[in-house]
Amino acid sequence: QVQLVESGGGLVQPGGSLRLSCAASGRIFSINDMGWYRQAPGNQRELVAGISSGGITNYADFVKGRFTISRDNAKNTVYLQMNSLKPEDTAVYYCNANIRASIVSRASRGYWGQGAQVTVSS
Repeated sequence: QVQLVESGGGLVQPGGSLRLSCAASGRIFSINDMGWYRQAPGNQRELVAGISSGGITNYADFVKGRFTISRDNAKNTVYLQMNSLKPEDTAVYYCNANIRASIVSRASRGYWGQGAQVTVSS
């Protein structure tokens, strides 16, 4: 089956940087949109950034100018470069991908990574 494995989370000081990676593996014919979401305790999961198969990006207002989403289609991987991190960025970050499993699939479906903890603190 398809799985998305995240890496790159950790503890960083305010103003610091982290880079998250999310690699999809398994039965994959193609990947359409990919994105990053985050969820802090007691809060709803919210979209951070998204990227289409063609590289078109969109960002939540609270990360514009600080975060950059990118993807490597050959590696089935999406990245999130996070700069100028703030304490309020502390959350579990989840990647998401819409994946078509085979050439005979009628539609793609969404998959989630396991989550990566990002903690911004002095």
